[in-house]
Amino acid sequence: MNDVAPLIAMLQTGSVAKRRAAARELGKAGALTALPVLAGALCDAHPLVRREVAQALGRIGDPSAVPHLVQALEDAEPTARAAALAALGKIKDPQAAMPVIHLLADQEIEVRIGAAVVLGRLGNRCAVEPLKALVRDPFSEVREAAEDTIRRLEH
Repeated sequence: MNDVAPLIAMLQTGSVAKRRAAARELGKAGALTALPVLAGALCDAHPLVRREVAQALGRIGDPSAVPHLVQALEDAEPTARAAALAALGKIKDPQAAMPVIHLLADQEIEVRIGAAVVLGRLGNRCAVEPLKALVRDPFSEVREAAEDTIRRLEH
């Protein structure tokens, strides 16, 4: 804990740039001892910090972060939602499928694409029917991500 203690302190009290850097370094270090502090930082006042924290939790890859990342899927900032999605895709906990399915209807293109991709990584076949709604999405990138995931899940 001693080697990550300064990073944990920086994550809690530093400037935005320092909080982001601390989260990044904690993720790179795979600091399991920092999980509670990182989970709490998913509620940081700054969206760039929340995004970096979600990415760090994904790098660490511990399933205990899943409930916190699922909660972060409701973040008002699209980049933070997308980072939480990506982290869930790295952890690959099938229990996250249902909350991710809800983001298939997100207003942001990047979030819909991320949800489709992550559902493929989670491998939960219950996502096939909800994904079919995206095949009619107005954006080709969303349609392609949905079609790729449907193919992956059906085979």
